[in-house]
Amino acid sequence: MSPKPAPGPAETGVDPFWSRPSSDALQALGSSPTGLTSAAAADRLKQYGPNTLKAQRKTTTVGLLLSQFKSPIILILVFAAILSIFLGDRTDSIIILSIVLISGLLGFWQERGANNAVAKLLAIVQIEARVTRGGKPTDVHVEEIVPGDVVSLAAGDIIPGDCLLLEANDLFADEATLTGETYPVEKEPAVLAADTALSKRTNVLFMGTHVISGTATALVVHTGQTTEFGKVSQSLRARPVENEFERGVKRFGYLLLEVTMTLVIAIFAINVYLHRPVVDSFLFSLALAVGLTPQLLPAIISINLAHGARRMAAKKVIVKRLVSIENLGSMNVFCSDKTGTLTEGVVRLDSAQDVKGTPSARVLRLAYINAAFETGFTNPLDQAIRDTVKAKPPPEGVDADLSDLKKLDEIPYDFLRKRLSILVEAAGGHRTLVTKGTFAKVLEVSTKVEGPDGKVGPLSHLRAAINKRYTQLSSDGFRVLGVAYADGDLPERVAKEDEHDLTFAGFLVFFDPPKQGVVDTIAQLRGLGVHLKMITGDNPLVAANVGGQVGLSTADILTGKDLHGLSDEALMKKVSAVQIFAEIEPNQKERIILALRKAGHVVGYMGDGINDASALHAADVGISVNQAVDVAKEAADFVLLEKDLAVLGDGIREGRKTFANTLKYVFMATSANFGNMFSMAGASLFLKFLPLLPGQILMTNLLTDFPEMTIATDGVDPEILAVPRRWDIRFIRRFMLVFGPLSSVFDFTTFAVLLWVLHAKEKEFRTGWFVESVVSAALIVLVVRTRRPFIRSRPGKPLLITTLAVAAAAVAIPFTPLAGPLGFTRLPAVFWPVLAGIVVLYVASAEGAKRVFYWRERLREARLPALLLDPPSSAAGRGGV
Repeated sequence: MSPKPAPGPAETGVDPFWSRPSSDALQALGSSPTGLTSAAAADRLKQYGPNTLKAQRKTTTVGLLLSQFKSPIILILVFAAILSIFLGDRTDSIIILSIVLISGLLGFWQERGANNAVAKLLAIVQIEARVTRGGKPTDVHVEEIVPGDVVSLAAGDIIPGDCLLLEANDLFADEATLTGETYPVEKEPAVLAADTALSKRTNVLFMGTHVISGTATALVVHTGQTTEFGKVSQSLRARPVENEFERGVKRFGYLLLEVTMTLVIAIFAINVYLHRPVVDSFLFSLALAVGLTPQLLPAIISINLAHGARRMAAKKVIVKRLVSIENLGSMNVFCSDKTGTLTEGVVRLDSAQDVKGTPSARVLRLAYINAAFETGFTNPLDQAIRDTVKAKPPPEGVDADLSDLKKLDEIPYDFLRKRLSILVEAAGGHRTLVTKGTFAKVLEVSTKVEGPDGKVGPLSHLRAAINKRYTQLSSDGFRVLGVAYADGDLPERVAKEDEHDLTFAGFLVFFDPPKQGVVDTIAQLRGLGVHLKMITGDNPLVAANVGGQVGLSTADILTGKDLHGLSDEALMKKVSAVQIFAEIEPNQKERIILALRKAGHVVGYMGDGINDASALHAADVGISVNQAVDVAKEAADFVLLEKDLAVLGDGIREGRKTFANTLKYVFMATSANFGNMFSMAGASLFLKFLPLLPGQILMTNLLTDFPEMTIATDGVDPEILAVPRRWDIRFIRRFMLVFGPLSSVFDFTTFAVLLWVLHAKEKEFRTGWFVESVVSAALIVLVVRTRRPFIRSRPGKPLLITTLAVAAAAVAIPFTPLAGPLGFTRLPAVFWPVLAGIVVLYVASAEGAKRVFYWRERLREARLPALLLDPPSSAAGRGGV
């Protein structure tokens, strides 16, 4: 009979659950040691909601559509248009409302596709937890964990809720995110006093923390916002820290908004002062505001980032936080471990050797006992030992059959001891404690040594020879572990304190060769302006051997011991020149990352282990792999589906392409678009009529939006991808001050030609100005999208086709039935070559201005006197953005 769904924990009296026996807590939650049934879990998921710290606000289709019209300026414009209907101007009002609706539908269609694509990509790297449902273990998404679930935990797992321990084996948890405690906390089943402080609840595992070592079975009591971590996050209401890209976009938006509001208010006031119709002047000012404000900026950014995320997914890089794409593109230092990244990652056991360095079946047998019985987190070293012993044919003198042994206890591996011990009992009752781990850590708890002849003697006699053998193996690039044992009178249960007076048996020699092609890959990263630094726990000899093989400098290797003797300031000055960091402790990784950032670098870090979470958080770009432990995947900004530097290189290129395409919208908004609206505002002050009607302004804005919507598919010049680039609002302001006024110069030239040369009437002026402004704004896109001469840089097909289509539409509209309702008229034949000449001259002038602008930018970067340089033949170069 399945347990019935229970009401919330607080209602059933479970709290304080740490003071209740586990049997009482299970009963109060309507659960059992075999867990909930799938049906009961589904009911509770409906009752309690998803297991997340933030209430999920799923954007509905209707909500997304309505969000396209939430801009205050748009709402005021709609209200004013509706008001003008009642004042008798129905035609213009309907045109205005129709264009606003079409523009909103365009943004909705693009943003909806972007949101759906991102949701599908994130589903690939969702974190799962092992729960018991209906007596059977199964993996479910963490968001689907409910109160009453029984979860199984091992090293590296994230705690999926506030849990009461049912069983634990040498369990240690990292609670730094909740309590600030920097050292792992030991956990064990118990019944504590109701008033026990949070940091002293040793029988509780808290959501948001993770397992460092050991294994456990636990009962989930609270999930989501009802957990201790959830309460803290609710009270703080902390928003994620904005990165440079987000801050830059916001500053750009504010810059345009300030200019827009100042201009619009001034234009409206002046038009009213000149006794022009108030409603027409108000609608004109609002239409200008729509044209000037970067209302498409959020949608363009979402579309570009989502499109970039899709491209990166095709390159096997999953983006977890879209705005981190910019950081990936600007990254210039990349830190990584060597295993699986620089090396094949398939560790092979080269040999098991006795203290004299000869192959030893005895040492391999001891290592196999340790590896076969361990139940902690999976690691490639133990797998290599097991594979070696189980190979066909098996190694001589080593039996893979352990049926004559019974496991009594285990002391799991942790990052302080750096060793693992297994207690076994033979059929006759003889007990043996087998310890395997880092050579130095095993040797430090050994006092005796077993020779090749099986005789045991004092370790002191052979310590120098053993250390010499270890140094030689390490210098040859092998990773070396030590194996030791104790036997005789041993208890049935052992603890860390029992790891003493061991007998050192010999060495385990592992080999993980450099990846094929990794030297070329590192060179390619260096060609992208990204410099690799290796951070490893291996000793300096192994690190130097591997680093030298893959092309890293071994001239200056910094060890964990060296770091202890360096101040933060000294480390910051030294860290840029060092390419290899060896014997690095887990907490030192974060210090290295922070020192690199303080030195002015944009730092990426790749980690997949339990001890990598803090470094991933500290880095500008946190990168993990899909096979990583939960805590590493959770902390990462990007997840690689393959642990391969070549994949990362592809991701960096795609990241830079996405960032470059996002900036193209900024360039477009600050060149022809902004110049046209600024000119229109100025013209309204000296003309006796409005230069364009509100509906015509909105039509201009709508048509010029279409090319901008296709920016995400545009190509990017190779030189833009070649170096890291960062958001630079000062560069954008300089761009705006060059290309905005340039556009206005030709706008006023158009006004002069239309009025004083062609003697255009009111409708002819508006039609001619509309055609010229739309065509010039469309074609200028092809100029500002590249630093090269535009004829030498091929745009993406969608952008090119859309641009030409918009230009053609602007020319065709005066000849269509839309001309009448929009207030346009057919132009005399003499107008067309004049307007075409103005557009060609504008495009040529913009191309020349671009050449000079980027020459000056390179001059600014190089900080060289202008007289020493001549303008280059190409506009391509290394810019701030």
